[in-house]
Parts: sequence; C-alpha cells; structure tokens
Amino acid sequence: MAERKLVVIPAYNERDSVVAVVESVRSAMPENWDIVVIDDGSDDGTGAKAARAGAHIVRTPFNLGIGGAVQTGFIYARDRGYHQMVQIDGDGQHEPSAVESLQKAMSESGADMICGSRFLSHDYTYPAPISRRTGIHIFAFLLSTFLRQRITDPTSGFRLYNRRAIELFASDYPHDYPEVEVVMMLHQHRLKMKEVPVKMNLREEGVSSISTSKSAYYMVKVLLALFVGLLRTRDRQPAEGA
Repeated sequence: MAERKLVVIPAYNERDSVVAVVESVRSAMPENWDIVVIDDGSDDGTGAKAARAGAHIVRTPFNLGIGGAVQTGFIYARDRGYHQMVQIDGDGQHEPSAVESLQKAMSESGADMICGSRFLSHDYTYPAPISRRTGIHIFAFLLSTFLRQRITDPTSGFRLYNRRAIELFASDYPHDYPEVEVVMMLHQHRLKMKEVPVKMNLREEGVSSISTSKSAYYMVKVLLALFVGLLRTRDRQPAEGA
C-alpha cells in the first residue's frame, strides 16, 4: 500500500498569494500528495480562493495563530492516516519543488523532521532585515549549544515530518511562535531532525505575524521557552547506570 502524503498550507488573510501557492504545489509535486489549506479565521476570502484552486479546506472558527493552525494540520494528517506531512507557508516564501530534497534527506537519514534552511549553503541568500537574521542566528547558536547538533535555521516553517512526528505534534504543539520550540520538543522526545539547504523568497503578499512592535516580546518569549525546555530535557535524562 502506497504511503499517503499531505501538504499543509496554513494561511491567514493570504488571498493574494494562496492561489499561486496551491497551483505551484500541484504543478511541482506528484499527484499522490493531497493538499489542505488551514484557513485560520481569514476574513478576506482566502479559503474560498484556495478551494477554487483545488485544495481541501479546513477553516478554524476564529484566528488561532500560526501554532494553532499548524497543529490543526497535524490533527488532520494524524486522523486521516497520512505517513508524511510537509508544511508550506501560504505567503509564497517556500519553493514546493524543494520538497523532493527534503524527502531524500528523510529517506537517507531516517530523521523524523527535515527542515529547509536558508542559511546552510552560501549558494542561497535570504534578503531579510538584519535584525531578523540576527535573532535567527541567536536562536540557532543556543539550540546548537544545548542540543550539541548544528542548527542553522530554527525559525524556518518549511518542514517535512514523518508519522512519528505527526503523532507527537498532533497531541502537543506550541501555539505562540512555535518553530524554535519544536526543535527542542523533538530532542525531548528523542526524535531526530536534519536540515537541508533551500532557497526561500520574501513573502509575496500580507504581513508577517512578527511585527516590529512584537519582536521584543517574541525574543523574550522564545528564549524563556528554550530555557524551560532545556530544564525539562535535563529532568528526563536517565540516571547513571539506569
């Protein structure tokens, strides 16, 4: 029996880009990938446009935020028996053609999550503001130090998950700026991750959920979550000789 595979596209007020994203997924990826758009309480017709483009739609009753929207995708994937799930943003930043590289890395490494990294190769550049890149590199340094594994792009939302990761995150997923915490959660549950280099674009339309006014809150919140996660990881280490 062929493995079932799912593309999850979380979208909030992305009507100007979601159609192009769905169409690019359909043209770049094999037909055995199903597509679901998680319409996270949009009020601009995002879900209707995505449906006309050929995607299945799950609409949340109100705006849950990126974490709640993505967890909705995990629950959808878990309950319908999908073996792999890839997360692609609805703003046009991710290249669906790169999913093949993520799949190859998962097959070769046996990792539970493959993350597309903007910073793993000098062949690709990401034209983000220096303040944002600085924050990403701080999180990458801390996670690399804590987990003793090189992490270059912990805020990337372009990720491929296997069945074990789907089941984990369907039951427990951070709701507020989740990407960095997810890396720590994988380590806590003794699942593996690997990064592969990918090209990413600036968002085509819409506004980032991390505005300038929220950036300080974002940094403090994620840093606290990392240190709490580190303490939990230490608590779960088996005793010497156990």
